[in-house]
Amino acid sequence: MGANTAENTNLRLKAVLDILAESVWSETTLNAGEVLAEAIVRVPFNDHEAELLSGGIPRGHKTLTSASAKLVKAGWLVKGRSGWTIPEDGLRATVAFPDAAAFGAALDAGTPVPADVPVPTAPPATAPSAKTAAKKAAATKRAAAPRKAAAPKVAATDVAEPKVAAAKVSAPKAKAATATKAPAAKKATRKAPAKAAAATAVETVPQPEAVAIAGDFNKILGAPEDWAPQYDEAQMEFNPLVQVWTITAELPAGFYTYKIALNRSWDENYGAFGARDGANHELNHDGGPVTITYSHETRDIVVG
Repeated sequence: MGANTAENTNLRLKAVLDILAESVWSETTLNAGEVLAEAIVRVPFNDHEAELLSGGIPRGHKTLTSASAKLVKAGWLVKGRSGWTIPEDGLRATVAFPDAAAFGAALDAGTPVPADVPVPTAPPATAPSAKTAAKKAAATKRAAAPRKAAAPKVAATDVAEPKVAAAKVSAPKAKAATATKAPAAKKATRKAPAKAAAATAVETVPQPEAVAIAGDFNKILGAPEDWAPQYDEAQMEFNPLVQVWTITAELPAGFYTYKIALNRSWDENYGAFGARDGANHELNHDGGPVTITYSHETRDIVVG
């Protein structure tokens, strides 16, 4: 952890790129909320940063989300509709500025990544510990030591010969055991289709009774007022096959803001990055039909 909020924020911004780089190498997908949450786990809030603001968001969380714009400006982060991704320059930045001080200085000064820095294709290798090196050296020494010749075991053949006859005597028992277990195998075969059918069932996630998209365009949808999650016109439809909520609307061109509100009230609502009581989602729309999808499992929003 850094000495102050500025240092902590730079540490978390570097953690954001590190986390996204790791997701590239491990071929996993993370949404923006998961990336921010992991960055905060790696660099926890101090007492000042943990203070809740009027919207219920920790001060440090708001600072981090605002500061992430610097990563976008530097060309090290891309914020898309489906989440955050790291471009090649962002990957190269994790190599060019490995420590938080150099990273923060480059970000604040707008220093580009040197052209000769390659794009990393795997996480940096870590040097083995002294204990590991000692074990490896000992193993090498043992392997290099001369081995004693093994004594011939010619006589063992004569001793083991009677056991061959014993094996012949016990052969009928093995046959009987096989015959006894055959019905059990047949029974297990009959049960296999039932297990396969159960595996294809859709995995369900606990859902709220209702999900509304409450924003400054509810009147356009036909509701009596804006920012009103209680009206039918603001409700989204649930698709049980994919476990998401959707709404499609015809909106004029313009800039809109909205939040997701559950069960026709503001008691539980989610904003940007899936944060509860978070900042408003923003929609810069060119005009025409728009479909907004909400996943209650991840709190993600997809606009299409």
